[in-house]
Amino acid sequence: MNNRLYGNLIFELSHAGRRGFSLPANEFGTHDMPEWAQRQTAAALPECDEMTVVRHYTNHSQNNFGVNNGFYPLGSCTMKYNPVINEEMTALPLMQNLHPAQAEDTCQGVLSMMYGLQHKLSALTGLSAFTLNPFAGAHGELTGLMLIRAYHHEKGQDQRVKVIVPDSAHGTNPASAAVCGLEVVEVKSTADGMVDVDDLRALLDDKVAAVMMTNPNTLGLFERQIPEIARLVHASGALLYYDGANLNPMLGVCRPGDMGFDVMHINLHKTFSTPHGGGGPGSGPVGVIAAMEHLLPSTVVKDGDKYTMRRNHGQDGQTPISVGANAGNVGVMIRAYTYILSLGRENIKMVGPLATLNANYIKEALKDDYLLPIDTVCKHEFVFDGLKDKSTGVTTMDVAKRLLDYGYHAPTIYFPLLFHESLMIEPTENESKQTIDAFIATMHRIAEEARTEPDTVKSAPHNTPIGRVDDVLAAKHPVLTYRQMTAEEA
Repeated sequence: MNNRLYGNLIFELSHAGRRGFSLPANEFGTHDMPEWAQRQTAAALPECDEMTVVRHYTNHSQNNFGVNNGFYPLGSCTMKYNPVINEEMTALPLMQNLHPAQAEDTCQGVLSMMYGLQHKLSALTGLSAFTLNPFAGAHGELTGLMLIRAYHHEKGQDQRVKVIVPDSAHGTNPASAAVCGLEVVEVKSTADGMVDVDDLRALLDDKVAAVMMTNPNTLGLFERQIPEIARLVHASGALLYYDGANLNPMLGVCRPGDMGFDVMHINLHKTFSTPHGGGGPGSGPVGVIAAMEHLLPSTVVKDGDKYTMRRNHGQDGQTPISVGANAGNVGVMIRAYTYILSLGRENIKMVGPLATLNANYIKEALKDDYLLPIDTVCKHEFVFDGLKDKSTGVTTMDVAKRLLDYGYHAPTIYFPLLFHESLMIEPTENESKQTIDAFIATMHRIAEEARTEPDTVKSAPHNTPIGRVDDVLAAKHPVLTYRQMTAEEA
């Protein structure tokens, strides 16, 4: 079999007859499989010994980049450190072996944890109540919008089918609204990156269900006119939705509920230090004002000394919405709850200020080499528009690839779409000054390379197992099998 070599990794390691395990004897009798479910040919599975498999995946793990490997300044995603104690709590046998169908009196511990998490999220955000059902941020957005539709339906205002979204919003905002069957209307930003209140005022009417906002926004800037925006939105009969993706710099400083937001989701896997990426795991609890509590799909309540999962019902006696089976992603909840308890009331107040300090420190240190379109105080993240000197043709993509050679994960690139060469940097509150200074020095070095030896930057990365790939070709023609199948197998 032809082996393919990528860096020091060899793929297609299968050899006929190799085995890495033996199954125990069958203790359960023989059960005939229906003919329609039987394969006509044997599955073309790899045949490898155990050591080959172990070495293959170990090599893969050593070439993967994560927060435990180095600085991970991915803007808008808050890739913060996930403490080991979070994993230890989640791995406790009595937590790990829970089953969603077991009786509530046998899982009072985890229900107590969920009850405590709901109340701590309310305290941190100023919202009245939370449901922990949604499995991710986008799922939380969809849940929040479904709650908004249910709220307007109860009031006999089914004509409210529009959702206003800023032009700087995360892409999930319009996508979630569309999935919910709502019409998306874009509101413009001003030259300083804020929502244009005059443009918003002209868009508000009795067909608007909600205005979705992120604060600080996707440029990392604090929307200073939220009180006026909330007043306008509520005067029109609509609700104000808070996208919690950028909640990190708000912790300990201010609360969305106090600003006038009615519904919000939280990305536990961003703000509260649980691992994420590659599609999961995630958790997107949704909080609401008191007038909407009865619409939440489920909440954990305490009756005397007993905790129970309550499925809520609307005014018509029917469960207003259903967003997922069981209780949600409990493993992520345990990690988030552990993180909150570990920091405590005093230290969680430092999350927002430290995240803001780190971001502004990097911004000010690099703005002589990188173009800063909006030169003002940011919050947890900020956006450069590529290199200041664009004469050599070195792009944001080139800078991102060159960073890999120096052991750093690239920031978010080409988002938000407001700038042609966006480079979005978010350091999080966990990083030390020494780490940040080293990153700053590397960014300056790449800028100097772009001026003096641009071809080195344009051809990066040079030190990774796989060089620069053709992203378009990979998306159009993905290799989804471990080897080329024969015509007979296909």
